[in-house]
Amino acid sequence: MIDVQTPHGLARVRLENEQDSERDGLALVLGHGAGGGVSSTDLRATTEAAVALGLTVALVEQPYRVAGRRSPPAARQLDTAWLSVLDALAAGRLAGRRLIVGGRSSGARVACRTAELAGATGVICLAFPLLPPGAARQGDPSKSRLTELEAVPSAIPVLIVQGERDPFGMPPEGENRSVVRIPGTHTLGSGTAVRSAVSPWLAVLAGALHG
Repeated sequence: MIDVQTPHGLARVRLENEQDSERDGLALVLGHGAGGGVSSTDLRATTEAAVALGLTVALVEQPYRVAGRRSPPAARQLDTAWLSVLDALAAGRLAGRRLIVGGRSSGARVACRTAELAGATGVICLAFPLLPPGAARQGDPSKSRLTELEAVPSAIPVLIVQGERDPFGMPPEGENRSVVRIPGTHTLGSGTAVRSAVSPWLAVLAGALHG
């Protein structure tokens, strides 16, 4: 575990496959959902897929979760803390590596909003919450978070893995943005399905960067 001091408190990072990584120029950094941690099924499955391809993975716990709180702070605080962690990793244990960033739900939103500032090589969104459930049921596009997905520059490839019955809606595909639908809801409870969705995309991206 690595503790990182951010402007909004202490964040915590778990590194996996740091020593055995065969792709020293690439790492994957993942954030958790609003009320959860880094051990959710979809984050674990994505980590396993990346490690199997020889990537180092950093799982980031936001300061509010480290402090024992379940409710996230404002988006600005989440983004600032996340970028502080990325800066610390880039200056330390992941120095010299290009970063694929991502996360589940709220963590995916953070990764998208900050992808350009982070200089990300790619973005993985697990269960991106396109609409609050009420707005999704009512078909109210005014509350859509599509602008957050579109904040990722088109040159950066994006993968969205979404449950077919996610009450937060189904994000659209876009330029350099792929959507893989898998069985399930917002929890993405099938690790096998998540790994099957993530592995080919990661393999293509890693191959392109090292090809």
